Amino acid sequence: MPLTPKYRALPRRSLLLALLGGVAGCGVPAAYVRPGERAVPDLSARQRKLTWANWPLYIDTDDDHPERRPTLEAFEKRTGISVTYTEEINDNDEFFGKISPALMNHQQTGRDLIVMSDWMCARFVRLGWVQRMDREGQPNVAAHLDPLLRSPAFDPGRRYTVPWQSGITGIAYNRRKLGREIRTVSDLWAGDLKGRVTLLSGLDEAFALLMQGNGVDITRWTAADFHQVCDQVEKYVATGHIRRFTGNDYTKDLVTGDVLACQAYSGDVIQLRADNPDIRFVVPEEGGELWSDSLMIPDRALHKRNAERLVDHYYEPEVAAELAAWVNYVCPVPAARDVLAAAKDKDTAALAENALIFPDAAMRRRLVIARDITSGERVEFAKRWNAIVGL
Repeated sequence: MPLTPKYRALPRRSLLLALLGGVAGCGVPAAYVRPGERAVPDLSARQRKLTWANWPLYIDTDDDHPERRPTLEAFEKRTGISVTYTEEINDNDEFFGKISPALMNHQQTGRDLIVMSDWMCARFVRLGWVQRMDREGQPNVAAHLDPLLRSPAFDPGRRYTVPWQSGITGIAYNRRKLGREIRTVSDLWAGDLKGRVTLLSGLDEAFALLMQGNGVDITRWTAADFHQVCDQVEKYVATGHIRRFTGNDYTKDLVTGDVLACQAYSGDVIQLRADNPDIRFVVPEEGGELWSDSLMIPDRALHKRNAERLVDHYYEPEVAAELAAWVNYVCPVPAARDVLAAAKDKDTAALAENALIFPDAAMRRRLVIARDITSGERVEFAKRWNAIVGL
């Protein structure tokens, strides 16, 4: 079972990176690309190929031949389009820095399709660095994209982005060692958890769930809501209640028992529970953050139509089900659930009933996509958060 990208490569931002990101996100004339300057003549019809950059271990592979990717090979066989697949994205900020000089200067990136976390997608959309997809040529996306994911604040109607996989930020805890249930964000601050709680270190990953604990509608949170969270976190750091802030290592603390409760991602907990059923994941009563890593077509991509066809391929319920059975994320194609439920293999069929892959109705009512941090907010907010976290 693969490690999730959120687990593998949670960014540990420096203040310098945050400042650079803020400047790049301001839409200054040197960076912003107008709509009429984003496309070049599409070579898809005569060049049956495309290049796709993704995170490591984020696609299905053959158990006997790990270098093979069955769902991708099926697309190549059916369409005659060859795909150069690279696992070169290990960190959102790092990859942004890698391709931003080309995009800023109206040059090709050498990639027709990329996968970034939605908060970073928001930056690309604001800068005009990605092209609008032709939904008329993507009937599967139009028919099967989860309604919860259809219209985030940064990309209304998902014109420029399409979720690759989704996940939930909630709370993980060790039920046996803690000796009780956790149901709310405020439960993290109970006295018996002093020194046994961790929060995520990344600004974009951490703030929304904490705001939800304060009853904030995270689709329209304000600067005052952000600073209220910072005030609370500072207090719990000062009293020693928060053990530390974590990147890709919170799972280790949870497994060893050094930590009894923590901010966590749903995909990680599915994997942890395979070895330790005492580890639980909860979407708090106040709500949990639904996020995605999404597909985008960069400006001046040479094979836009080929890339659009590949995106649509992964929204066929049968293909989405095959991918979901391997990566164990929240599947952005609810229709894939029935495909898995009909599987002859019992373990595969059981995935259809896993609420962390296909959230049930009760859980879905508590899931919200947070509005992203704007370019005007980022420098101030990153400076304060990083000072608290120690980055």
